[in-house]
Amino acid sequence: MKARDPGAVELWLLEAAAVPVGPAELAGLDEEEHRRAGRFVRDADRAVYLAAHVALRHVLGRRLGLAPAALAFGREPCPGCAEPHGRPRLVGGPVGGPAGAPAGAPVGVPHFSLSHGGDRVLIGLADAPVGVDVEPLPAADSAEVLATTLHPGEQAELADVRPADRPGAFARLWTRKEAYLKGLGIGLGRPPAADYLGTAEPARRPAGWAVTDVPAGPRHAAAVALAGGGAAVEYRLRHSLG
Repeated sequence: MKARDPGAVELWLLEAAAVPVGPAELAGLDEEEHRRAGRFVRDADRAVYLAAHVALRHVLGRRLGLAPAALAFGREPCPGCAEPHGRPRLVGGPVGGPAGAPAGAPVGVPHFSLSHGGDRVLIGLADAPVGVDVEPLPAADSAEVLATTLHPGEQAELADVRPADRPGAFARLWTRKEAYLKGLGIGLGRPPAADYLGTAEPARRPAGWAVTDVPAGPRHAAAVALAGGGAAVEYRLRHSLG
């Protein structure tokens, strides 16, 4: 078996319907996960949320040699307000793991990020802070409205794209932005216009982070952001939990 490259992000891009979600898997989720699942109005959205969290527990449990149900989650302090709603983290077990791992995390725990959008789930594991995002391509009118919230440089780039191609261009840009903000741990608590994640001027992107598009098929866009990365994120992409 090929050794894991500690410098690469491990990515899983999954179809939610392909994740096994039965009574045993659901019993392994914690009270907070069940509470959040119960907030969804649409059954389809609830099913994708549950599949995402079952998959995350599977991936982390296999990496750490723990039963998925044995994992306990918490949050790091938000860098914007210091409240406990920053990057997700694992808690419990002996202290240890890669440099920068949260205090009290199980030995060998990676940094991780989870996203679900449309019928896709994206999970990222790394030895440094990481953020991932996957989104379905929006309708043209939604893309036009949301584009007005972006950085001026990003808006200018989208304006140069053919109207028929703008939903895809917007989705790729938006997922880069969301992945970066999730990697920071602040999410959309930071205005979308504050940071440039376009492609025309890579040097204007946030210092200290690498942000890279991830192929997600014709109906979705996805991206990964890694703290301390180089010009691009090196990653290994998987499409199955097997």
